[in-house]
Amino acid sequence: MPRGGPDASCLDRLLQTDRLEFLDRDDIDAGVKRTVVETLDRVGAMFGEHDRNVGLVLDEVADVADPRILELGAGHGALSRRILEQHPTATVTVSDVSLESVAAIAASELGRDPRATVAVIDATAIDAPDNSFDLAVFALSFHHLRPEQALQVLAEGTRVADRFVVIDLPRPPSILHIARLATMAPFALFWPFAHDGLISSLRAYSPSALRALAALVDPPIEAQISTNPFDRQVMVARRTC
Repeated sequence: MPRGGPDASCLDRLLQTDRLEFLDRDDIDAGVKRTVVETLDRVGAMFGEHDRNVGLVLDEVADVADPRILELGAGHGALSRRILEQHPTATVTVSDVSLESVAAIAASELGRDPRATVAVIDATAIDAPDNSFDLAVFALSFHHLRPEQALQVLAEGTRVADRFVVIDLPRPPSILHIARLATMAPFALFWPFAHDGLISSLRAYSPSALRALAALVDPPIEAQISTNPFDRQVMVARRTC
């Protein structure tokens, strides 16, 4: 399925790639990957992205006294760190498929917090019983997934948690998308963060694609999607049976 959805235009279908980001490649030095992750953390803090994301998460568990939250694809762990800072009784399981990221989180202040559990978890096959969490969240990493992986993650996220929140990059209309790519391309030649950002943009799913993926999940789920082409898009999903 095209990243722009089943009805994507010919131009939009050209604005996608199967090329992997540095973060997803086994042939890239761990130091380069760590630089990308740390830059993502700094940029997220600088532009208030972490705070907006934690606001979304806490709104979803506002009716839960002691929420159990699973963060998938945590990367730097900033979202879970802020959840614990802003919610006095929440517990978090902070996870990533990257051994390096999990080790860095475990060695940080977050990893030493008694309300945090740090684990290596593959979001396509979560080793946890049904309904283990009140909320699962996958923030700014969903675009890394191929469509078949995305289906598995939606099925698993809605299996282990009452609600599953996906926060990711928006896929803007094609003309705006070309303008965005043109501004990023020169920096991508020498800056790993920009390299991965450019590929992320090409791999981002549109709301149409997210709705199409949600419709294919078995057992069925319901999904509400909101998007801002200049900020992010959010899917809140849960099983219907």
